[in-house]
Amino acid sequence: MARVVTIVQARLGSQRLPGKVLAPVAGRRVLDWQLTRMRASRLAGTIIVAIPVGQRDDTLANHCAALGFACFRGHEDDVLDRHYRAACEYDADVVVKVPSDCPLIDPAVIDRVIGRFLEMPDAFDYVSNLHPATYPDGNDVEVMSMASLETAWREADRRFEREHTTPFIWERPQRFRLGNVVWDNGRDLSMSHRFTLDYPADLTFVRAVFERLAPRNPLFSLQDILSLLERLPCLLDLNAAFAGVNWYRHHLRELQTIDASATRFPEESTT
Repeated sequence: MARVVTIVQARLGSQRLPGKVLAPVAGRRVLDWQLTRMRASRLAGTIIVAIPVGQRDDTLANHCAALGFACFRGHEDDVLDRHYRAACEYDADVVVKVPSDCPLIDPAVIDRVIGRFLEMPDAFDYVSNLHPATYPDGNDVEVMSMASLETAWREADRRFEREHTTPFIWERPQRFRLGNVVWDNGRDLSMSHRFTLDYPADLTFVRAVFERLAPRNPLFSLQDILSLLERLPCLLDLNAAFAGVNWYRHHLRELQTIDASATRFPEESTT
């Protein structure tokens, strides 16, 4: 069977929300919650936290070790290099990429995307739920063959391709066999529901969800979150100003398969 390695890239030096992965939420740390939820995935295989080298992230490395998760230290800005070398270190055949700003990620979503890739190993080089996205932002899963990741590592030469790991692959549909998993209920909440963690307002939202749902079930589902928001729609207002805001907005002129409809700008979101 293919060896699946799931890599969570994390660091303490986030510009907009420094130290966010170790921020306290409902009695634990953000990263603790995310790794606990990811560990519930049936298909994630070996979970590795890939963090930068350097003293600033030593605390994060020690925290991962205390949680019992393997940690790989690599380049801070060349995240493609960090992913590739971590995958090599752990002999991956299939590499799964999940960012560390997704503490509300549903293990069932992880399994659905990985499952699509594994069910048809000869059909895909890369599968995600992001192109186009339909799930609420913060359920990001990308799966690729080790060969595809190595090709990107060898050939990608633009800064955003190195910083974001996978654009070299999904920007070349003529070269790589790409697959996408859409939400099977037919909904698209990718631009309206923001479960990711990048701004202080996102942390307020994440805390509000965990405080209400985690005491009863730490592995609450995506549907549990949506049911909570139906009961308390005011929670959506906590970070609504940033709904739909993502990194694509900085590279619309460079990206060929992404247009302005896939992102918003914070300035537009707050008017």
